[in-house]
Amino acid sequence: MFAWKRTAKPSFAVSAFVITAALVSGGCATNPATGKRQISFVSQSKELDMGREADPAVIAEYGLYGDSTMQRYVDSIGQKLARASHLPDLAWHFRVLDSPVVNAFAIPGGYIYITRGILAYLNSEAQLAGVLGHEIAHVTARHSAQQMTRSQIAGLGLLVGTLFVDAFRPYSGLAQQGLGILFLKYSRDNETQADELGVGYAAKAGYDPREIPATYAMLKRVSERQGDRLPGFLSTHPDPGDREIRTSQLAQAALQREDRSTVVGAPSYRKRIEGLVFGDDPRGGFFVGNRFYQPDLEIQMIFPDGWKTSNQPSAVTASSEALGAAMELSLQFSKDSTATPEGFVRSLLDEQKILDAAGRAESFRDYPAWIGSILVRTESGRQELIAGFVRYRPGQFLQVLGTTRSSSDRAAEQVRVAIRSIAALRDTTMLQVTSDRVRVVAAERSADFGSLVGGLGGQALSLEDTAILNNQRVTASVSAGSPIKIVRKGRHP
Repeated sequence: MFAWKRTAKPSFAVSAFVITAALVSGGCATNPATGKRQISFVSQSKELDMGREADPAVIAEYGLYGDSTMQRYVDSIGQKLARASHLPDLAWHFRVLDSPVVNAFAIPGGYIYITRGILAYLNSEAQLAGVLGHEIAHVTARHSAQQMTRSQIAGLGLLVGTLFVDAFRPYSGLAQQGLGILFLKYSRDNETQADELGVGYAAKAGYDPREIPATYAMLKRVSERQGDRLPGFLSTHPDPGDREIRTSQLAQAALQREDRSTVVGAPSYRKRIEGLVFGDDPRGGFFVGNRFYQPDLEIQMIFPDGWKTSNQPSAVTASSEALGAAMELSLQFSKDSTATPEGFVRSLLDEQKILDAAGRAESFRDYPAWIGSILVRTESGRQELIAGFVRYRPGQFLQVLGTTRSSSDRAAEQVRVAIRSIAALRDTTMLQVTSDRVRVVAAERSADFGSLVGGLGGQALSLEDTAILNNQRVTASVSAGSPIKIVRKGRHP
């Protein structure tokens, strides 16, 4: 989502690239999790570099969830698990991403990411520990390094498909190769090993591993509701039904090894997710037809009819395959708070972030602007882009970049018209939108789940989806006082 308002100052996110990371010469290395020697073309120090390089790119691409209390909470659980792992002295980092997708993933060097989307569906600290433990295991077992080594041995390289037009990142401070490691697919053996290690880490850290299998039962139901489209957390993973059985066996074995009391932490977890944003957050920007509204920035923009649009944390994009055109709206910052649009373009030239520029100053609607074309350097050479820089606030510019087959064709004119449509948002209906949020209520009486939820007033989810949220069945008996998670509707346009 277009979440410029809550994250750190945004910069361009990485889009299209080919991984050409400098791999060290082939050799053997000891796997920290297994103690075995294995061929690896990626050193552990290189993994640390890769993580440091990719982390800001991940944050820019997906956005951090704006609740610092939730960030600290997840980090505290993660650090406890990390201390129980095979790499307790590694500098671990745990991030909650502002995404409704049910997902969690890891990158080399100790960087673990979990979405608010999956947090809503978990029901205890022990389940959270199971998810984080699994991702920690991918790092300790060096699964990314293994996949890179296999690719190099097979002569496949690590080619990643184009996500968007490379020219739209002409002056990104982010490494172009950083996000490529997210496209690596772990093998089934990798996933099985991560399950085993993750369950062990959770138990060693003091969490009840018997909670973990229910996570896979929930994920299977989520995938079935999505028409057999697996959630991101399962997209390259073994069948969740099989994993539910296997993690049940692993949990029993882990309890016997640890021989200690364990924590479920259901009440404390429910307390933490009270008020969690659920689904797409309209405060991060939303479309009504081809009109884009950003309530926190108090701006609006009209995109061309028929173009395919997408709202992401770092930018809003639009494209027309028929016209061979694309455009992107993002927010940029100037070191000079008094800079005019013309002055901002000059600073880009002076800093050699662009090669050339041709255009003129304009004043339309609510803001001063510069509209014209810029010349940028890309991996394939030089490229001319249609460009607009709209001074939104002192030192802040709404930047629109467009690429078309010709600077004088119909698509080019549509991009310029879209730039000139940018205006202040004054419609209170659009300004006062609010997100759907998770709420935890107590059952007022003993009854079946369906009748209890049905009597709780207007909600954002169907009865079946609410049952999945609670890892319950609609017909299940619920005792008076039992907690029930629901999603209250926000104020939508």
